[in-house]
Amino acid sequence: MKKEYLVTKSNSLITCNYDLSVQEQKIILTLASMVQPDDTEFKEYKFKIKDFMNLLGIKDKSKYKEIPKITKELMKKVFEIKEGKDILQLAWLCSARYKTGEGMVILKFAPDLKPYMLELKGLHTSYKLENILSLKSKYSIRLYEIMKSNLFKNHIEIELEELKNMVCAKEKAYSIYNNFKNKVIVQAHKELAEKTDISFEFEEIKTGRKVTSLKFYINTNKTKNKVLDEVCATEEGKCTNEEEKFHTELINMVKSIFKENIKGKEAEFILNTANGDINIIKEKYDIVSQMKRVDSVVATMIDAIRKDYQAPIGKEKGGSFNDYEQRDYDFSELERQLLGWDKEEMVKETGEEFQQLSMK
Repeated sequence: MKKEYLVTKSNSLITCNYDLSVQEQKIILTLASMVQPDDTEFKEYKFKIKDFMNLLGIKDKSKYKEIPKITKELMKKVFEIKEGKDILQLAWLCSARYKTGEGMVILKFAPDLKPYMLELKGLHTSYKLENILSLKSKYSIRLYEIMKSNLFKNHIEIELEELKNMVCAKEKAYSIYNNFKNKVIVQAHKELAEKTDISFEFEEIKTGRKVTSLKFYINTNKTKNKVLDEVCATEEGKCTNEEEKFHTELINMVKSIFKENIKGKEAEFILNTANGDINIIKEKYDIVSQMKRVDSVVATMIDAIRKDYQAPIGKEKGGSFNDYEQRDYDFSELERQLLGWDKEEMVKETGEEFQQLSMK
């Protein structure tokens, strides 16, 4: 058990709803860090009880008997993952064996977790175990994983109730937004910035006067970044970030929709505005491309997605360019944001690999 070991999990496992204490999460994530990249089946993973107690922050040796109680409760924890129309109920562990007189405990993951932790080919996230070991809040650990799995996007927006479900903030007090904000979000904001390789800022999105969503802006924590070598393995066995590669492919797909030449950063802005839905981008481009007096196709596309432009009633989809009336929109602010995005900034934000792929 070493803090430099990598924890690797599928993104679907990271973002599903489960409720584990700080101690239980640290057990699971430490166990996950012991899984090897070339493992095809889960093995039995051995811990020294002494190390186990240090991991869980138990310093009083008289509380040795607390350890079996913790793993016993952990084995009862059932959570759910959505698989299409199905809901799969899973347990974390299938066994915990205590070697009396040897000071050892042997744990084994439940076999049904295999598609989410072994031989991963879809979107998955890796990070060093040390990033979560010093976190004090169970919500900070959950938010760390959620932010880490979305780092390649730079920002994400999550509905407030969905976020509460994801981190299992079920306490009655958290029905009051300010309680949830201060005890969960603000605490995680502070802990991640001080103790992990990433940090985030957040923006409150309101419907009327009520906060209904939160937008998170995720950044690499340069002062604490000890994990520049964290990667996900592809089928070819090369060291690359699978999520960034997938995101880059989506950006290139967006660029291919346009007849005009647009920058990779502009394509990324459009992709994020459409929440990653390529079909929406195709639909709105079909409308925008046939509008008249379009000064900026990128700014108009962003406005079309946000305001859900519809083709004029009574017009054929393939009608003349001048048959479409331009909708009212204000893209001056978007223009200011989009102008000045140059190759140097793109390299800075997304890396050399992204620059090369997006300019093809």
